[in-house]
Amino acid sequence: MSADPPKSASKRAVEVRRSARRRRTVSAYREGDRTVVLIPARMSADEEARWVDTMLRKLAAQESRRMLGDGELAQRAARLSEQYLSGRARPASVRWVTNQNTRWGSCTPAEGSIRLSHRLQGMPEYVVDYVLLHELAHLLVPGHGPQFWELLDVYPRTERARGFLEGVAAADRLPYRAGDGASNRGDPEEPAADAEP
Repeated sequence: MSADPPKSASKRAVEVRRSARRRRTVSAYREGDRTVVLIPARMSADEEARWVDTMLRKLAAQESRRMLGDGELAQRAARLSEQYLSGRARPASVRWVTNQNTRWGSCTPAEGSIRLSHRLQGMPEYVVDYVLLHELAHLLVPGHGPQFWELLDVYPRTERARGFLEGVAAADRLPYRAGDGASNRGDPEEPAADAEP
């Protein structure tokens, strides 16, 4: 696909967490700008290195499957408009941008253009769909009044997507404390990469 590749795993910090309770499975997930790999405590250093490499490749593959190029993004917008807005929202352009770090998307109704922040790339599909639908609704209703929210009420995952985005925004503001035991594994329907040694 034509979307930018995910941030290289080699540029991310990797944290390995060993667990005596973990017997057979290895799993990995993204937590902010680092990757957490969970392994059984009994693993040797060589096994750890092999599994870390394996899990980083699995996560990268999962993320690359979730990336959309601008063309696919426009097709997705057309499908969402048809499905949820009776095809009434017809954007002239839909594209990813890298200059939106404080908002998830924007729309210029007069031009019919929709821009989504690159920070959405790799997030669950229902989240990207929600942001796209939100911006499509702005082509029909410019503000955030009751009529606007009525348009979004038809999307069954609106509240869940909004909660996901609020969680991401909150996590970006929180400092990470090593060893606090807290982890953000994202959406339970979008599981972290898991494997058995």
